Formats: sequence, C-alpha cells, structure tokens
Amino acid sequence: MDGNGGDSGSVATPVQQRAHEAWRIYQHYLDKTTPHATYRWIGTLVVALIYCLRVYYLQGFYIIAYGLGIYLLNLLIGFLSPLVDPEAAGVSDGPSLPTRGSDEFKPFIRRLPEFKFWYSMTKAFCIAFLMTFFSVFDVPVFWPILLCYWIVLFVLTMRRQISHMMKYKYIPFSFGKQKYGGRSTSGSRAD
Repeated sequence: MDGNGGDSGSVATPVQQRAHEAWRIYQHYLDKTTPHATYRWIGTLVVALIYCLRVYYLQGFYIIAYGLGIYLLNLLIGFLSPLVDPEAAGVSDGPSLPTRGSDEFKPFIRRLPEFKFWYSMTKAFCIAFLMTFFSVFDVPVFWPILLCYWIVLFVLTMRRQISHMMKYKYIPFSFGKQKYGGRSTSGSRAD
C-alpha cells in the first residue's frame, strides 16, 4: 500500500484502461482467426499485393523492400527449422525418425509456428506499407543490385537449409492425413 491508502500497482489511468480494452478486443479477433489458416494467408497475400503495387507505383522505397525481404527470409528459416536443432544437440540426442518398432515417434515441431509466422509476416507487410508514406525512408539506391544480392542470399540460405533437412531426415510439411498400407479390408479371401 502506498501513502494514499491504496495499492500503487492497481491504479490505472483512463487512457491505460482504454488501451488495455482495445488490446483485448484486438486479441479476441486475432484469436478467432486461428483456425482459418487459408483465409488468413489469402488476406496476407492481398496485403502483400497492395504493398507491392504501392512500391511499383511510387518507383521508390526499394531499401524498405530489401529490408522486408531479408526479414521474410529470416522468418522462413525459422518456419522451416526444427525447434531442437539436431546439429546443436548432437545427432544421437536430437529428434529422429523411428527406425525400429520399439522407437518412439517424435513429430516435427517448428522453431516458429505457422500462426506466428503468418502474424509476423502480415505485420511486416503492414509496417513496410506504412513506411512508404514517409519520404525519409525513400533512400535512393540502384535496386537491381539489391535484388541480385537478395536472390543470391536466398539461394545460398535455402541450399543450406535443404541440405540440413536432408542430412537430418526431416520434412517440415505434412500434406494431409498419413496413409498406411496395412491389411486389406475387402473381406475377400483367395482359397
């Protein structure tokens, strides 16, 4: 208790209360989008298209686009990487596919989950879009050099990531439900 007879940590100004309430509403709607991955990604593609059209129309802000590209590449690496890196944990200690029937199956767990990947990507496009309204960020650069450098960086990074996936035998994607070739359930027997 403070000298005024109240808890000093529980007193919030009306501005703080409004900000907290706005954050709760925002979080509520963000949480409601969680199961709708397809619609979330379509929305992100629309935001990305609007950003690209703005940069193309203005013929500037290439340094912002380059920074955005580097950030998105960093997010992609986090999305494709396992939570526990087998290289850092040692090959025998890291997660691996079961090789015997008695081995326990350990699913692939991402370092950056899909929702956080989507949220960070969408936020990055929105921030980059807002930055195009301020001329201080329009640094004159020769954009083909930045594009070539980004492509080289992308190719080298992806080559390293793919070789890491092949070395430790993990695939960061699952396409539907697993199908097993067990016994036939047709009911007909050849006697």
